Formats: sequence, C-alpha cells, structure tokens
Amino acid sequence: MERVSVVRGDGSSRRAVLGALAGVAGAVMVGGCSGSPSTTLGTPKISNGPTGGPLPVSRRVAFAEAARPLAMQVLAHPDDDLFFMNPDTVGTLDAGVPVVSVYVTGGGSFGVNQIPGLPAPKANIPAYVSSRQQGLRQGYARMLGLGAFTPWTRTALPLPGGGHAEVDSLEHRGRSAHLVFLDINMHNRSAHGYAGLTTLWSRPGTVVRTVPLGDSPVHGSRAYTAQQLTDTLEFLFRTYRPTVIRTLDPDPDEQVHDKHHPRDSDQPGYSDHPDHTATALFTWAAMAQWVRSSTEREGQAPAFVTDTYRGYYNQRWPYNLPPAVVDLKAAYLNAYGGNPDWACGNAAGCGDYGIGEGRTLTSKKGWVRSTQPRYPTAGPLAAAGRDGRLVVHSVLGTRCVRWIEAEPGSGRWGDPEDLGGGPLAPALSAVATSDGGSLVFALRFTGLDGTTAGNTREIVVLEEPSVSANSPASLAWMSLGNPESEPVRGRRVGPPTAIAGKDGRVHLFVRNASKGLSTRVRDASGNWSDWQMLGGGPVQEGLTAALDQYGCVHVFAAGFSSVHHWVQNSPAGDVQARPMWLAAPPGDAPHAVAARDGSLLLAYHMPHSAALVVEQLSGATTARWNAVYRLPDAGFGAVSLLPGQSLGRAPVLATRTGPDTVAVTGLRAGQDVLRPSVAVGRPALVEPEADTVALVTLGPNGTPLVTRWAADGRAVSPRSPERPKAQPTPTFA
Repeated sequence: MERVSVVRGDGSSRRAVLGALAGVAGAVMVGGCSGSPSTTLGTPKISNGPTGGPLPVSRRVAFAEAARPLAMQVLAHPDDDLFFMNPDTVGTLDAGVPVVSVYVTGGGSFGVNQIPGLPAPKANIPAYVSSRQQGLRQGYARMLGLGAFTPWTRTALPLPGGGHAEVDSLEHRGRSAHLVFLDINMHNRSAHGYAGLTTLWSRPGTVVRTVPLGDSPVHGSRAYTAQQLTDTLEFLFRTYRPTVIRTLDPDPDEQVHDKHHPRDSDQPGYSDHPDHTATALFTWAAMAQWVRSSTEREGQAPAFVTDTYRGYYNQRWPYNLPPAVVDLKAAYLNAYGGNPDWACGNAAGCGDYGIGEGRTLTSKKGWVRSTQPRYPTAGPLAAAGRDGRLVVHSVLGTRCVRWIEAEPGSGRWGDPEDLGGGPLAPALSAVATSDGGSLVFALRFTGLDGTTAGNTREIVVLEEPSVSANSPASLAWMSLGNPESEPVRGRRVGPPTAIAGKDGRVHLFVRNASKGLSTRVRDASGNWSDWQMLGGGPVQEGLTAALDQYGCVHVFAAGFSSVHHWVQNSPAGDVQARPMWLAAPPGDAPHAVAARDGSLLLAYHMPHSAALVVEQLSGATTARWNAVYRLPDAGFGAVSLLPGQSLGRAPVLATRTGPDTVAVTGLRAGQDVLRPSVAVGRPALVEPEADTVALVTLGPNGTPLVTRWAADGRAVSPRSPERPKAQPTPTFA
C-alpha cells in the first residue's frame, strides 16, 4: 500500500487540486432539465409486457471452489494478446497469477515473414509459424523478467479425439507462463476455395488441418471439425481450471470501408479480423458447453470471470492508453517481432519481422495505442444493503451471481448465490425496487451456433427479491428482446444500462448496431414500452446514466470528439439527444453521478494520456458544463466516480494506474491509495455508511475484494492482500 502525491506542471499537488474542486462542487447547482434537444420523439407506446417469454433457471447451482487463480487467454494468432490484451497480460504475471495463452491458429497466413523495405522471402508456412512462436517465447520471457532467449520447457499435450497440442512453459520467481499451440492452418484448400476458422464456424462439414512443424514436440498433422475445436477448448478449460478467461470480440462493430477507412485485414463490413471473431465465438461456445456439462455431470458450475477485448477496433476510435503504457506494450512487441540477425536458437526464425524494431509505434493502424474492452461496464456492481452489508452482483461462470457480505464491514463473503440467466456477457446493470429487491439487466447469448438465425443476442431482466427475503427455489429471467430486427445486427447490440426515475419508471438503454442509442421504458405498473431509437451518436460502448435533483434522466457515452448526451426535458418527458461541449474529447468510457448538491459530475479520461477530467453541469437553460477538476496522472481505463461524502467535499475516483494497480483518489487530504490488484473489469466505489468509502473489485480468483477507508483516509480492515513484488520492466533496443 502506497500513498502518492502527484505534482502538476504548475507545481501544485493533487491535494491542492482536490481542495479547489471541493470549493467549486459546493457552489454549483443544476437548475433543471430544460434545454434545446436536437430531436423530438413521441410518447413511447406502452405494451402489455416484454417481448419474448420467461427464461426459467432449470436449477440453482453451486460453484466449484477454485484451487488457485489462473488466467487463460484464447487467441486467434500469435501477437493478439500482445496487441489487444496487454497490459492486462503482464499485469497478471506481475501479480503472481499464472497465464495460459492458447493460440488457435499457427498464424502462418501464406508463409511470408517479410522485413519491411526488403524483398519478400520465399513462402514457407511452417517456418513462419515456428518463427512467430519463437517471438512469443521471447516476448513472454521478457514479461517474466528474463532474457529473451531463455530456454522453455516444450511438451506435447494429448487432446481428446486424437492429436496433440504443443505446450511451452516457463517459470521465474513465482510467475509462470504457458503457451498452448493448436497450430490450425489459416488457409486450408477446399472445394469452395480456402477454408479457415470463419468457414469452420459457419459452414457445416468444414474440416481444417494443423500445420506440422519440424522442431515441435508434436509430430504430424490432425484435422478439426467445429465440434472438435469446441471440445478441445473445453478440454483445456477442464485441464487448467481457469478463474479468468480472456478472449477477443465475438460481435465486432459494422464498419464502412473506403479510402478514409481502408479495409486492410478487416473482414468485409466489420472492424476486425475474421479469425478474431471466429475464435471468440468458439470460445464462448466452449465456455457455455463447459458450464452446461459441469452442472449436469458434477452438480457444480465452474467459477470463472470473463474479459473480452476489441481487436482492429483500436484503429477506428481515439486511442485510450497513456504514453508510458504504450511504450510498455511496444517493448514486448519488439521482443516478439525480433530480428533475423538474432541468435535465438530457432533455425526457422526469431520473430515476426514486420512487428519488431519499433514498427508498432510508427504504424498508422495504431493497434498498440489502445486496449479496448468489448464490454467497458463489466465488473462488480456493488451496493450497500439496508442492514449495512455490501451486496455485489457480477457474472461468474457466464451466470449472474450475488454475493452478500457476512457482516457489515467484515469484507467476508458467503458463497456466490446463483441467479442463472446465462450465458451472459460480463456487464450487468441493476436498479433498486421499492421492496428492497433489484431489477438486474444483462446481455444474453441466446444462441451460439454457426447459422445466422442461431447466433443471436437479447436483453434480459431478472426481478430479484431483497437480501432479507428468502430466495425462491427457482427464478425466471424475462426477455426484453433486441432493438435490431435482423440477427446479424442484433449481435452488435451492447450490454444494458438502466436507471430508475423518481416517477417510478425504469429507463433501459443499449448501444445499437448503428452506434446510437435505443431504449425501452418500464412504467410504474411494470409494463414495458416498445424499443425506440433515440438518435445521436456514433458512440462507443460504455453507457452511463444519472438522475439530477429534478428527477430528469441523463445518459452519456464517448464519441469520436466529445461525450454525447441524452436528457429529458422534464421527469415525465422523453429522453432526447442534446449537443454537448466539453473541455476535451474522451479517450474512454465516462462515468456520471449526481453530486450531493444535485448537480451532475462526469468523469472521463482524455485520449493519448493519463489525464482525467471531471466536468460539472452548471446551468439550467444553457446546459453548460465546466471542467472543475483535472488530474494529470490518473492512469487509464474505465473510471468509477463517487460523489463527495458531504456537501462541498471532492468526489472520489477509482482508476487503474498500472497493469496491476488500482488507485483511489479524493479521500480527505487528497490521498491516493494504491492497491496491488488484478482487477477484472471496472472497479466499483460505494459508500456503505457515512464517512466511509469502499472499493470493490473482482479478483483473479473470481471473488470480490473490498478495501474500506475512513473519512480521514485511513484504510480500515479488511485490507487487500499484497501481491508478489514486481521485477523491473526490461527495456529493449
């Protein structure tokens, strides 16, 4: 645990900035909900009930206790983890949590490992696959704090259905990495042309083969059908028992390709490589199969949390990482990219030569400059119950769960209570009901097969009883359908964000396939309106909603050059798009809350930097926002915001300040408390009682971790566990 005071460029400390904010926050009020919206919508039509029907939980299950935390990453190609998941990968290793990375294809493409600016060598797919795998060993050795050419232990793991996978393992000072290579050929000749992972997923009867490597402990080639690949991934889950599963984007955004947005390696019409999408879909299918078979055969569900990452999306939106983190990613990619002159000991090659020598920093694609979660609002939902105990909702084993604190302030949890609903995306939203219960909203993978009609998503809701009530033996989620009528577009719909108005209505929002907003409204009698588009956008995932002192609903999302804003004219009116002018463009998902005085606070990171801005609404008729707080060194990723603990007090912020640290800023005296942690998803801040702040994260073991601070900034029990001391990050030429 460390305490840090960051100095601004003008010499003032963060404490001084917080003190200035406290004075401003107490002086500004929101005058009302009025303004000049950009669109006019009719009153939503109230229907008799939600579309679809009940989704009964077949039975409530217990969760298998994890023996130790372990992260498994399922990638399409070598380097997907280094480009799109780091710094999370190195942060996990630094925290002493083993990492198992599974590479579905060999990444051999058409076999040309070309150095930019030099003539292309003769195509050799096995050599290129071997060279890329050597590059991974170099990059991971550096992440473990070792020399790039440190020898690995290479073995052959027998797989179900015949064949083997190569497993390369390396350990150093309590940290370990394991690289699992399935080596599927990216381009298999077939009667229909070339077949790869996309056709394996979508075309029944497709068979692909692996690439045999002369220097591998695995000999020969094997064939895969779609079911065999799914079974293999489930086998790896069962073998390693991961508590964190990371994968790529199963449902990438639609993308127009033109001279301003060249297609490059995108799949037609979408912003990602087709192998990324297919690998993610196979991973989700394997996770669902693992959960289903475990509950049927063992009576327990595996306990794991999921992280899902965007891919080529990184080049389409503002970059969201500060320079220091970009340099960290680039250093490991340099080790992976290697150089043909290196004496690495691998005859086929020493890396992926188009990547090394700092080329990722000069690439116009900019993949290294962002790490974008597919579901930015994933993470724990924490609230204080009526009896003072913390209640945390999250997704565990693709099912919704609830943890209840054993005693107020104890930080000890009972077993996770299964609420079913799965398979669910890892981002939930919840609103409290008048009887002490909750409405819990989620994005459900309704279908996961290769047909268009069978690969579907829907928004679902659970009316959950209060903590004090006896939970019923069975629960039923209700389908709220999808705002998109076509299944392909329906897959682009994001996770829900909900908020309850003072008039008893519940407003539900999702990002739709057009990158705007869609909504449904539940009236005070429990009836839902039809889906309705709100206009506005384009925006990224990561919606946030807040209620001002007059009962008007506000919704925010990050666009290309500004945060986009939707608001009601009155508490009974429609939510409509409104222009918004802020001090800076957003680099990541914002977070909005109502301050103690009824004003609205909005926090967001700036692009390309660690700077964070807090804006405050400061006018009724002009809807002016003023930047009242600037934090120059606030890390990266989604921010959590808690209003000041009393009128005039500064807000409290939680952000990631490193690959494995979360910082809480804004406690009395402006203290920053750095907490060593592998936080899965966005951290949550909650005020369990007066003058107490609690930070809740999901740990790598799939359980909530909580740290409390008193008003004077003292950490009070329970304390978070320390992690193994990290080794210095290596630098590369």
